[in-house]
Amino acid sequence: MTDRDTSRRRKNRTPRPPPPPLDSAKLQELALAYVARFATTSAKLESYLSRKIRERGWNRDEDGHPENMPDLGEISARFADLGYIDEDAYARSRRRGLLGRGFGPRRVSQDLYAAGIDEQTRSEVAPGQGAIRRAAFALAKKRRFGPFAADEPDAEKNRSRKQKQVAAMLRAGHGFDTVRAVMDAASVAAAEEWVAEAQDEEL
Repeated sequence: MTDRDTSRRRKNRTPRPPPPPLDSAKLQELALAYVARFATTSAKLESYLSRKIRERGWNRDEDGHPENMPDLGEISARFADLGYIDEDAYARSRRRGLLGRGFGPRRVSQDLYAAGIDEQTRSEVAPGQGAIRRAAFALAKKRRFGPFAADEPDAEKNRSRKQKQVAAMLRAGHGFDTVRAVMDAASVAAAEEWVAEAQDEEL
């Protein structure tokens, strides 16, 4: 089959009809499917349902009037009561994933705030010093920053590169003291010792 034949077939293909507008039953089905597939928060579920309503519209009665639309907050609250939404578990899982990728505490807090996690829960799951240092070390190792970087013969290039690396770690959510400790480590072994010091404090 040639490209022209394929193009002709695509043009002649009957377009799929748009999905029907949502009603309360279909909205509940979407909500259930969403929480079954994803660990989520009340705010994220409400945002998802609101987007689906905008995309598909809402069902109308025989006279053309929109049917009563359920309160999305009530749906998410009921799902939380049923255990379908566990914001504490979501926050801890999300924190663990972000730290594992090398992000710092500020980035973790920002991410949880954007997901609708309240201030108290964000405070409760805030990483300790050991977790913060391990994340900074992991990022430096992954990106070859600080003691993991190969020295340039040109001192000016070394200085410029270090400034960019510091900026990247700050953008990743690490505090300046943490970044400076990693970047100024004399060797990988010294950076590992710095991480181990905080781990000992947490024992």
